[in-house]
Amino acid sequence: MTQKYYPTIGLEIHAELATESKMFCSCKNNPDEEHPNINICPVCMAHPGALPTLNKKALISMVKIGMVVDGTIADFTEFDRKNYFYPDIPKGYQITQYKFPIVSGGKLAGVELTRIHLEEDTGTSKHDTGTGSLIDYNRAGVPLMELVTEPVIHDAETAMRFAKELQLLLRTLGVGHANMEKGEMRVEANISISPDPNVFGTKVEVKNLNSFSVVGKAITYEIKRMTALHEAGRADEIIQETRGWNDIKGETFSQRIKESAHDYRYFPDPDLPKLHLHTLFSLDEIRNTLSELPWEKRTRYANNYGISSEAIEMFVQDKTLAEYFESIANVLGDKKLIATASNYITSDFVGLKKENPEAKLPEIDAFITLVQMIGTSDLNSRGAKDLLAILVTDGGDPKKLAEEKGLIQKNDPEALKKIAQQVIDENPDAVQQYKNGNENIIKFLMGDVMKASKGSANPKMAEEALVELMK
Repeated sequence: MTQKYYPTIGLEIHAELATESKMFCSCKNNPDEEHPNINICPVCMAHPGALPTLNKKALISMVKIGMVVDGTIADFTEFDRKNYFYPDIPKGYQITQYKFPIVSGGKLAGVELTRIHLEEDTGTSKHDTGTGSLIDYNRAGVPLMELVTEPVIHDAETAMRFAKELQLLLRTLGVGHANMEKGEMRVEANISISPDPNVFGTKVEVKNLNSFSVVGKAITYEIKRMTALHEAGRADEIIQETRGWNDIKGETFSQRIKESAHDYRYFPDPDLPKLHLHTLFSLDEIRNTLSELPWEKRTRYANNYGISSEAIEMFVQDKTLAEYFESIANVLGDKKLIATASNYITSDFVGLKKENPEAKLPEIDAFITLVQMIGTSDLNSRGAKDLLAILVTDGGDPKKLAEEKGLIQKNDPEALKKIAQQVIDENPDAVQQYKNGNENIIKFLMGDVMKASKGSANPKMAEEALVELMK
């Protein structure tokens, strides 16, 4: 019998907060700055005598995050010095939080949280074989949220889903952009396996996972690697260490032995004040500023509009599309028309946008007219798609355009009968196949009807005309 192994995964996620200035100085917080070492000053470069000052907006952002995950917002909190030397930390220590994080506990996407604390980001190391290593300190001192989950995740899919939901939450609250490709959100995974579900195995930490797919790949790889070592009787080779991810090889690699907390010699930062957040801020006022949360929007869309879960998720992820859709849905009222509008936005418009990045959402009134024309059978599916393609590039009046382009659906039985008869006359072999019992040939004939009518024939009425004439 094959031995079963139980994976246990905990995540540590760092996300930069979208403030105007850095955490402890007035330097600009600009993740898009292209020139190195522009947004720096004596404070973030640790010049002697320079003293830090707290960024109030960063503190409020942390309180908001804690509130929406139902965590405990600390009254007392303080900042600590985490001592270690690395070239991208000019102070020789990082200002962070150790014993007294701003947020304790909570839950997100079904995953229990340990803590969420606030610290400063480090500079960026750039390695060049020709010139050696260069350091850009623009990022040093940017406010950085660190979220730690409980070790309650057991598969890569759950880990990826959690990271995506956190990114969405930060964007919804407006507290962070969380673009992983820019390093604004970085995921680290602590992974272990054990033959006993009640006993943790030796964990490894895989750092700096910079995309959701890489998070999944790294976790999957580590579980397979550890399982193979167990099955080969070499479980003692699994050591507590930090590993990196090689995207080209699709595997992790050892970096260093994992440090323990005492290695960092934490102690309270003497230059920063102790904080009593419940006195410093009105928590009720902060709570009243919170926008609708992703899970709340999902429920509301399902209850109010009855659209597909795939469409709901697209609207939850894209604020612009969501606002556009709601403006239309609130006018249409009818759930069938609302579903039609949803489909044309999330499928047809998004498809057109991929083909042509310059494509723009039509004017709301124009799109409403388009949907209503579909509802009254003035436009069939083909005509609606063609008309939408015109509206997203050129705009205009949908009714006039439909008339000019011959897109108005033909619902006149006599006119359709003439087209059907023409197609029958031109395809005697296909007609004979139909009469011999090959009913699928009707699709071929319908294709010719739609061509002859330039896509404007009412499909149902046209098919009925074909069947009647071929009796």
